[in-house]
Amino acid sequence: MTADYETHEHDVLIIGAGGAGLCAAIAALGQGATVGVVCKSLLGKAHTVMAEGGIAAAMANVDEADDWRTHFRDTMRGGKFLNNWRMAQIHAQEAPDRVHELEQWGALFDRTTDGEILQRAFGGHSFKRLCHVGDRTGLEMIRTLQDRGVHLGIDVYMECAITRLLKDGERVAGAFGYWRENGRFVVFKAKSVVIATGGIGKAWSITSNSWEYTGDGMALAYDAGAELMDMEFVQFHPTGMVWPPGVQGILVTEAVRGEGGILTNKNGERFMQRYDPEKMELSTRDVVARAIYTEAKEGRGTEHGGAYLDISHKPADYVKKKLPSMYHQFRELADVDITKGPMEVGPTCHYMMGGIRVEAETAAASIPGLFAAGEAAAGLHGANRLGGNSLSDLLVFGRRAGLAAAQGAGVAGPVNIDTDQIAEASQEMLEPFARKEGESPYRIHEALQEAMQRDVGIFRKEEDLRHGLAELQVLKERATRLRVEGSRLFNPGWHLARDLKSMLTVSEAVALSALERKESRGAHSRIDYPNYDEMVGKQNNIVTRDGVNMNLSQRPISAMPQELREILGEK
Repeated sequence: MTADYETHEHDVLIIGAGGAGLCAAIAALGQGATVGVVCKSLLGKAHTVMAEGGIAAAMANVDEADDWRTHFRDTMRGGKFLNNWRMAQIHAQEAPDRVHELEQWGALFDRTTDGEILQRAFGGHSFKRLCHVGDRTGLEMIRTLQDRGVHLGIDVYMECAITRLLKDGERVAGAFGYWRENGRFVVFKAKSVVIATGGIGKAWSITSNSWEYTGDGMALAYDAGAELMDMEFVQFHPTGMVWPPGVQGILVTEAVRGEGGILTNKNGERFMQRYDPEKMELSTRDVVARAIYTEAKEGRGTEHGGAYLDISHKPADYVKKKLPSMYHQFRELADVDITKGPMEVGPTCHYMMGGIRVEAETAAASIPGLFAAGEAAAGLHGANRLGGNSLSDLLVFGRRAGLAAAQGAGVAGPVNIDTDQIAEASQEMLEPFARKEGESPYRIHEALQEAMQRDVGIFRKEEDLRHGLAELQVLKERATRLRVEGSRLFNPGWHLARDLKSMLTVSEAVALSALERKESRGAHSRIDYPNYDEMVGKQNNIVTRDGVNMNLSQRPISAMPQELREILGEK
């Protein structure tokens, strides 16, 4: 028997209300489609607000020599050439137009003396390229996109969690979910679905990510039959707070280093000289994260196992103007005045370069009717993302996903969803309440975070990865016996029970892919395979579902056109 549920219909359903989701919604509305946006939290609370440093776009407002070619080259080099080259090209070419569009919609950027959008330096970028609003750029982006979307008339379903994609034959045709407040079920019918759910950081114990980041979108797509790609590439941001324990992992923006912050160990040494003497603190995130980790592991770390990041040599007024959020964050959370002394920082799980495999032009996934953009999608960043490229990614590919989803909806026939799918989804959600005894979702989540932090962290080796995979199989088996107490009203244990399913899926995909990639590249560092492997570096890892089993295969990277090879300095 199918539990009671309400139904909503739209041409395009967008799951996630961060930058990518809102850009997709605005683009689809512009095509005349009816659009519904579902978000797990409240509108305006998306994780995009945590992106502080800026939007990478080759606008040449500060460095006139900058153009899309240098941005393309930096992105490919940062991603260690594993990127989807066409996505990197589109991104570099279209980012300036998307920033101007955001400005036209009301975004208030910091300015140069002649009134242009001010741009700052960031790790891995050859020029000052990041358009910013102090260190609150993501917040300004969300505010602007939200206002634009509401003005255009999007329908927003807040505090609603999607648990399954629904299909009409082989085509994705909607989604099943529930209201987090009262636990009632809801069905969305749609001709196109866009996944914009962000990352997977809550599978690790030390993370900059908020509670929403449980890999829902990737797991939904995988369960529906879509391909995941390059899941081994998880970025550990080099600078998260390390003390006090209650704030461990909270992001310390790369803008601190972009504005002149220096890193030292407990001996006062500026240690980046050892790891990247040319770029120093403005090296790529993977290099800086491994450097801090190594300094601490070899006994040169700070009292709480990190490094010192110091901007206090700059004038106090300058620091407060350029880094207002960081100033207040450390005063309030750590009782540290960053204008007078150093911050204590260390690596924190931050961003997912892998995700749902999509087409470059349309952001279409590998199954009909499904699209993905932002952190939930793979390809643009390759093996490692450059700072600032995430926000321009949202603008460029969020828009493209929305346009393609609306066009796809325009030619799709009527949606017909078999009610058996809805009955199965309802039953799955109700099962934990029916058990008289069973496992606590909190205990399993704690064990999962410990396993991923220990075995699938910054440095990896075969023994640890195999141990982690074995532990994940045990946790998956334990998760079949989850028990939830109480009612469906305001029940965080029930929410976590569902989120665990997603986290276990994406964690297995990460560990399996990391075991298979027998080389070190970008954010993926194998102690037992410390060098590049030319053959392995020319293929993407593809994860697909085969019944209850997870399959892993390799696919060659497509050949790059000669004109792009020349930009990279290749013949």
